Amino acid sequence: MENIIDTIGYCAALLTTLSFLPQAIKTIKTKDTSGISLIMYSMFTLGVFGWLVYGFIKNDIPLITANLITLSLAGIILRLKIKYK
Repeated sequence: MENIIDTIGYCAALLTTLSFLPQAIKTIKTKDTSGISLIMYSMFTLGVFGWLVYGFIKNDIPLITANLITLSLAGIILRLKIKYK
């Protein structure tokens, strides 16, 4: 049963994490951040950091993995938004 739960966690993490990849690639290539809300991305990035800390506290590998990758991608987008605003 634990393997099924972990598999669901990894699948959900993979889908939600990879959903940021196209935006990160587009933002890096075009440097166009005009359609991105600074407040929303700031709040989102802080929230992902919170989930990452929570994952470490709970020792939840799917949660840690997903949020580490998502934090990296969201952080790139946020940095570009601040740089090109």
